[in-house]
Amino acid sequence: MLVIRRRCGESLMIGDDVEIEVLECGGTHVKLGIRAPKQITVLRKEIHLTGRQNRLATGELSSADMSRLLKSLR
Repeated sequence: MLVIRRRCGESLMIGDDVEIEVLECGGTHVKLGIRAPKQITVLRKEIHLTGRQNRLATGELSSADMSRLLKSLR
């Protein structure tokens, strides 16, 4: 995992198309702004995992996806 320190108002880039800016910093919260092309889906991790779990329950995941999901839940 790469760890980068940023202050409010500072940004970081992921590739050439995705910018993440620190908008607010509080005691236990950080507010981020994300600029990305429309074709890139941006989700909170818990929403992403819920969707994967739902697809797993309906049998739509491949065995490789299932293995990755199980590892992420450990």
